[in-house]
Amino acid sequence: TIATGSNSVIMDMNTLTWVCEETFLGGALYSASVTLPFAKNDLTSDIHGNISGGSGFADSYYLPLILGWSWERVAVRAMYGFLAPTGRFHADANDNVGSGYWTHTLSSGQTFYLTNNKVLSFSVFEMYEFHTTQEGTGVHPGDTFDLDYSLMGTIVRTEAIRLQFGLAGYEARQITAKTGPGITSTMSDERYAVNALGCAVNVAFPKQRANATVKFFDEFSDRSTFQGYSFQIAGAISF
Repeated sequence: TIATGSNSVIMDMNTLTWVCEETFLGGALYSASVTLPFAKNDLTSDIHGNISGGSGFADSYYLPLILGWSWERVAVRAMYGFLAPTGRFHADANDNVGSGYWTHTLSSGQTFYLTNNKVLSFSVFEMYEFHTTQEGTGVHPGDTFDLDYSLMGTIVRTEAIRLQFGLAGYEARQITAKTGPGITSTMSDERYAVNALGCAVNVAFPKQRANATVKFFDEFSDRSTFQGYSFQIAGAISF
């Protein structure tokens, strides 16, 4: 039997990034960032009605180590970060906005410019998540691997504005078993998988040192998790 209903999540992600002007380790730029999110979620079953929902300050994400290298046709970043359980979580509550556990991350991003004038680019971002034990339940979620990718082409390129459009997608895979009290062998053997494909639009204003991105994804062939749509809006201003 396939459970039906709706699971909606709205995230307001507020990120502050600092970049060092000095270079080292073969020309690497050092930077660090912090993301302070606010979330609203709602899980409703077609049979049982509303199951859970909550809103408020969610788990915050910190990247104390970001190293970036740039060459003529390739740009690479390597990062270490951690997700702190700052969101509200109680084991027996149905209005949680946090996970209740710490997560350590190792990630990297690469951008390849496929043409000399850089109007066509392919970008990939990989992240491995090491999850700790959930407070109050003793459950240890399985580690996960995430992959994001995009193929973007520049369709407008002037001194005032740059407009890009292209394909984008993401994948997520549970790598290790979920374990802990109450977790059966069948549940432990399950591995969730997420697949999504969509499109992205990016607009940059070089003189104002600002940019905005809009992405839409349609998930397909997901396993042991929810499947639906994702709509993302992001903006950045450099000081």
